[in-house]
Amino acid sequence: MSPVNKQAIAAAFGRAAQSYSRHDELQRRSAQGLRWALGEDTFPQVLDAGCGPGSNSRYWRNAGSRVTAIDLSAEMLDQARQNQSADRYLVADIEAIPLPDAQFDLVWSHLAVQWCASLPQALRELYRVARPGGKVAFTTLLESSLPELNQAWEAVDQRPHANRFLSQDAVEQALDGWRYRRVVQTITLSFSDAISAMRSLKGIGATHLHAGRERKPLTRGQLQRLELAWPQARGQFPLSYHLFHGIIERD
Repeated sequence: MSPVNKQAIAAAFGRAAQSYSRHDELQRRSAQGLRWALGEDTFPQVLDAGCGPGSNSRYWRNAGSRVTAIDLSAEMLDQARQNQSADRYLVADIEAIPLPDAQFDLVWSHLAVQWCASLPQALRELYRVARPGGKVAFTTLLESSLPELNQAWEAVDQRPHANRFLSQDAVEQALDGWRYRRVVQTITLSFSDAISAMRSLKGIGATHLHAGRERKPLTRGQLQRLELAWPQARGQFPLSYHLFHGIIERD
């Protein structure tokens, strides 16, 4: 995986802290997929690793769990605190969680580990803080995500405009040696135009590029080429996400 700038990632999500809940259809549908993969159970102590504004923390708290919420972005964590989503809040990096071993019955990390420098290191940390007999439940994006966006940008320039995430094989290699099960899910969102589709990414903070970007606004001609190249479906502009839901059983 490419080197990552953790400060830049935190800043991108921090800028989206207040708009996140208006653009979180993917997150809501994906979280349902991860809960389905996890199955029915109760978890007295839950860690929400990469909590964002706290919707999943609040779900587990409403289910009767005592929730610790961590996030790389202080602004996202403030939003979760304002929403009274958890019992405890901590600014922290998933790859170096400042908590003792074996603390939680469920370690939940939804759409966060794809921003880490090393998926194996992130999973080791999530596993470390889970109690024996507990579970780690995580969701990450796969490399085949956002094909429509990538195809459309090819008509404008040759620079990357979306991160290349890990393949399913690479994710499964990171899980080698643990007892786990997995579910792969595709979610496609539809938008009225290309700008709305791209604003949905900005609204959730998913705009940081590991390779960097030039901050230049689109010209009218570039926008026209982008929209013409975007593969449309019944007059709508789709944006597809391929998701890997993993459930690790803690020995």
